[in-house]
This record gives sequence, C-alpha cells and structure tokens, in this order.
Amino acid sequence: MSRGREQRASFAGSAAIFFVACAIPSFGQAARAPLGIVESVEAVLSQGNEAGALQQLRAYRSVRGATPEYLEAESWLARVELNSRRYAQAEQFSQEVYDLSVGLLKGRPLDREPHLPIALGAAIEVQADALAAQGRRAEAISYLQQQETTYAATSIRTRIHKNLLLLTLEGKPAPAVAGFTIPKGQPTLLFFWAHWCGDCKTDIPVLVRIKAEFAPKGLKVVFPTQKYGYAAGGVEATAGVELAYIERVRESLYGSLIDGPTIVNETNFTRYGASTIPTFVLIDRLGIVRLYHPGVMSYDELRAAVQKVL
Repeated sequence: MSRGREQRASFAGSAAIFFVACAIPSFGQAARAPLGIVESVEAVLSQGNEAGALQQLRAYRSVRGATPEYLEAESWLARVELNSRRYAQAEQFSQEVYDLSVGLLKGRPLDREPHLPIALGAAIEVQADALAAQGRRAEAISYLQQQETTYAATSIRTRIHKNLLLLTLEGKPAPAVAGFTIPKGQPTLLFFWAHWCGDCKTDIPVLVRIKAEFAPKGLKVVFPTQKYGYAAGGVEATAGVELAYIERVRESLYGSLIDGPTIVNETNFTRYGASTIPTFVLIDRLGIVRLYHPGVMSYDELRAAVQKVL
C-alpha cells in the first residue's frame, strides 16, 4: 500500500473526511495537468458533489471497465455514504467494490499494484463500519474475522485487523510489544509512528506536553515504528540504509521524546493493526487497553484519556 494513502482514506475513529484539495474539470474535459480517476473523484466529492462523482465513475467504466483505479475511486463514494450515515448506499457501493475486486483476483495477486489493495481494504472497512453503526456489532466482528483469515497473506491484513481491534481491543489485555516489556503497575502510552508520516510530526507538540505533564506522575511513553522499504523522498532503500534514516529522523524530530534508539519491528504493527499512522494505544496499570485510536489526537483528547488511567 502506498504510504499515507490509508490515512486519508480511513474513517475509523474519525468524524471527518480528508480530501485532496484541488479543483478539476469534469471527467473527459481537457486540463493543464489531468488527474487520474481516483484524484478526480476525490476532488469532486470534496465539493459535496456525489452525483458528479457517480457520473465520472460511470463515464470512466464505460470506456475502461472496472480497473483497480476505478475500484479505488468507487470506494471513496462508499466512504462518503458511510460518513453521511446512508448505510444502505454505503453497503451497496462497498459490496460492489468487493465483488469486482474479488473478480479481478481470479487472474492476479492482490498486491501487484497499490490501487486494488486500497479498494478492497476500504470495501471491507466500510461494510464492517456500516454493520457496527447499525447495532450489528457481533456481525461486524464475525465479518472482519472471516476477512482477516481470507487475506492473511496480503498487505490488507493489518488494515482489517485494525478495524477488528477498533471493535474489540479496548477493555482487553494489551498484546505483547516486541522489543519492549509493558511495565506492570505503570500506565503506558504507545505511539506508532513512521519516518514519512506528516500527521505524526503534527502530534509531536501534543506528545511533548503529555510527556512533560504525566511522565513525572508515572506515565511511560513508547514509540514503536517499522521499516517500509524506502528512506528520504520515497527512494527504495536496504534495511540498513532505512534504519539509519529512521535514527536520523528520531534524532532531528523526536529527540526530546524518544530516549535512545526507537523500537523498529513490523510484528508490533501487525499485532496492533497499525495501518493508520499515527496510532495511539493507552494501557492502564493492569495491562488493559483503555484507548485504541488510529489517527491524530488533540492535546485535550489525549490528556483526558491519560487522566483516566492515572
């Protein structure tokens, strides 16, 4: 999955949708720098024009068919319907994306390119969120468990697991953290971050204030990350080169927060479903998860949660 993409696309734990802020002509018209169908649909939806987005999708499909790009674009429409609480329409669009995606998978692996994983992951996410929002929580959990088993060997497993944890993790014992032992009797805040993540950098001032205020009262703050296969500018990198780059980012941006080399382990991201970066996990003195929050948090939101466990 292309970095940062799901952060924009995910609606879990968020009341707002973040769109590409650009204005473009209707599909098929000339433009100085034509955008693809995904960006085009996102832009039209950002203007509240769902009919226009649907028109673009139909025009594209009539010419090029249900390509992976088309399916990712249609998944945006499903997300908008979900956010607007039009659950029947959300389920309709997401089910169509799901079915068409499965059809494409008969002749190719899921992770050949980035669009199909995003589309299929979004379709599963919307279906589960729509079920849960309508009071069918147990059905949503069962659905996600089935999908996680089906796609266990693909890139979308972590995203599916994230949605499952959103429905099940709070109030349960925290999964183990590779490279770190969760201290008994000490509240712990996990902040999953990435060297490329702009939203993580946005939350640095929040974390600085939280650590300064609550570390003296017993809060332990831990910063797991992982390798992504590239370093500065998205250039592919060996493990050694990327690890060195992660350390430089830590020193330059997180030096006041992370004491010593950070924890770098892909297993932690899988266990905690950290497909959305950042992800906050707050664990109480008994080792029970009290907050599981994919996405950015304000100081007031995070402070209120920390105060509860202290």
